Amino acid sequence: MSGPHSDVVRLLGEWRPDDPQQEALRHAFLALVDAREDACLRACEPGHVTASALVVDPSGERVLLTLHPRVGLWLQLGGHCEPQDTSLAGAALREAVEESGVDGLRVEPEPVHLDVHPITCSLGRPTRHFDVRFLVRAPEGAEPRRSDESLDLRWWPVDALPAETDVHALVTAARRRL
Repeated sequence: MSGPHSDVVRLLGEWRPDDPQQEALRHAFLALVDAREDACLRACEPGHVTASALVVDPSGERVLLTLHPRVGLWLQLGGHCEPQDTSLAGAALREAVEESGVDGLRVEPEPVHLDVHPITCSLGRPTRHFDVRFLVRAPEGAEPRRSDESLDLRWWPVDALPAETDVHALVTAARRRL
């Protein structure tokens, strides 16, 4: 085991969420990585670990969301682990920088939320993403630039999120950390 796989084992082995549902998901994630050496690779067809970033502005009053082209919802930034990734937090930060164009982002090393959702991703077949979500802080004056991976990218007030989103539980969890 190396890179993100061993990091999932370490990170989620140590993390103790307060929420019973998050604790149950933590155990499911650990069972997946225990059963599958390829659990952090997108080629793991039954489901694979992904890393995402809820980017917040310095005030903590706005979040940066992307309009996901495949899903059609406003979501946090993030995606698949890559061979060069050594940690999940690093993968989340890499994805956030790639998708936002913002330099100077800072990722918190401990997860803020877990989620499992069905998706047809780059495999072209239905699978599940076991998403480990991190809080990422943007520097003052950050001006995001939309990448080719997004239909739109913009800041949203945490108390006025778009109707076409499912980030409410993630934002609630992140606000407890701010």
